[in-house]
Amino acid sequence: QKGIFFATGGKRCNKLSFIKSGYLRVSNSYNGKDITQWISSQGEFVTDLASLIFGNVSRWDIVALTDCELYSISKENYDRIGTLILEWHQLEKMFIAKCFLTLEDRIFSFLSMTAEERYNMFFELKPELFNHVPLHFIASMLGMAPETLSRIRKKALG
Repeated sequence: QKGIFFATGGKRCNKLSFIKSGYLRVSNSYNGKDITQWISSQGEFVTDLASLIFGNVSRWDIVALTDCELYSISKENYDRIGTLILEWHQLEKMFIAKCFLTLEDRIFSFLSMTAEERYNMFFELKPELFNHVPLHFIASMLGMAPETLSRIRKKALG
């Protein structure tokens, strides 16, 4: 349900979920500022990977921004799934590679693109987010002030 925490910073995240529908926000606070790290949506997986794989406490709060439908697997079943599905290790490698590529793309965009270019790239990637998620979360995720996002959107739309 909207507002329910999937994971809480400082506690272990012991599940991996595939999002059938809905939006979840991955966030943390830094120096008193609320930072959106990512907004997960339909067709994506959600977890705190370091917590799930290495048993660390979660660095992220993950909360449902809308009502969601998730398919979840516990840490215990995640660890056993390779014995049940022979192709699992290849699938897992692809999942982790996808996470790494998403991270690479985000780092590259922050190092090389203007705020407007980051907005345009993200809007092409996930246009539906802009109708379902508060814009200040999207602005935070894109590394800009809400006012900057508003100015860029106004220019793009008009």
